Amino acid sequence: MADHAVSDDPDVQTQLDRLDALSPGADILGLDRIARLLERLGDPHLALPPVFHVAGTNGKGSTCAFLRAALEAEGRSVHMFTSPHLVRFNERIRLGGALIEDADLARYLSRVLDVAGDVGASFFEVTTAAAFLAFAEHPADTCIIEVGLGGRLDATNVIRTPLVCGIAQLGMDHQAFLGEGITQIAAEKAGIAKPGVPLVTMDYEPHVAAVIAAKAADAGARWHPMKTAWDAAVYRDRLHYRDGKGRIETPLPRLPGPHQPMNAALAIAMLRHQNRLEVGEAAIKAAPLWATWPARLQRLDKGPLVDRLNAHALGRTIWLDGGHNPAAGEVIARHFAASLAPGEKLVLLIGMLANKEMEGFLEPLRDHIGMIHSLPIPGHACHPADAFAALAARWGIAHRAHDDLAEAAAAIGTGKGAEPLLIGGSLYLAGQVLRANEQYPD
Repeated sequence: MADHAVSDDPDVQTQLDRLDALSPGADILGLDRIARLLERLGDPHLALPPVFHVAGTNGKGSTCAFLRAALEAEGRSVHMFTSPHLVRFNERIRLGGALIEDADLARYLSRVLDVAGDVGASFFEVTTAAAFLAFAEHPADTCIIEVGLGGRLDATNVIRTPLVCGIAQLGMDHQAFLGEGITQIAAEKAGIAKPGVPLVTMDYEPHVAAVIAAKAADAGARWHPMKTAWDAAVYRDRLHYRDGKGRIETPLPRLPGPHQPMNAALAIAMLRHQNRLEVGEAAIKAAPLWATWPARLQRLDKGPLVDRLNAHALGRTIWLDGGHNPAAGEVIARHFAASLAPGEKLVLLIGMLANKEMEGFLEPLRDHIGMIHSLPIPGHACHPADAFAALAARWGIAHRAHDDLAEAAAAIGTGKGAEPLLIGGSLYLAGQVLRANEQYPD
């Protein structure tokens, strides 16, 4: 699926235009196209530094951020591949800890597209190949690779012998590709398991855990589930982690949200269940405070968009989150249940892609919302204003539709109340917000 990426650099934009024109392979999972494409490039995926491979419905990006923070605190050089980007396409590929430079990005995309020919590779497959080519040609101590969609048939799953695999929180999303039930989704995510490689997972419901166990056994992977091989808990404002190697106590993550301590714990478990890269206790303790991951309960403090939103309500807190599925809605709701004052309600500014569960995402937040502002997401099929209006009417919540972000910001900014504002429902919308606020991920 193309992301309609744009760049201020003309050379990068030339390659993004070529990338956006791809049509075969789009929205069709499978490893044949990526394997053929990589073969034409000399199989760079076989020359990567040791790989941390991370799957999951929610939390996999944050887990990658905690892994990176710990490894860099240890002094390791780290490549990282994540998706999607928010503002700049470069965010997907980090070389040695820094976003890939425009010149390198243009060059690697061009090299891949030049040999793609009749492969019919998708947007994500070309991007993955470009990342692997860059990683293979730049020395580093390790790579962190985030699964794009699912696991078993995701383009990143051509990695044959990762250092360790991890699976974060599981939930319902991308059912058209992964299956309608949670056990089907779990089976797809567990498809990253590899022979002899540690597979570190969260704690799941028994029927889901049984699927993970079976897939790990079929692959010959060494399964290390939470509550059995390792465990973690928050106690007295500290994260307490333990496994067969002992106990570690760390600060709580700087990233907001009640879910982040367990994402940090999963990262710790992945680090401690592999034995090729030593990461000391001091680095692990530093990671929760060093890790950053934009548009995940991110508080916007200053910038042009914040100024417009606060035009008549100075001091309004503004939160940005790209979550878009029911599990994300539950996590966000837990955050506001703990942080809102008694009787306080949120103003919600939302846009959502048409293939996402609007009501499923909003239901956990229902009791915390006092007003809904909706808007479309340019360039994407999205839920119409009428759908938000109907749901708001059914729930007895006021609703107002807007044509774009600028109009919505102007309307919200004219209000004199200081209710907290949550902007959410889509990572594409989150990217627009960060760009409008001149707050670029780095």
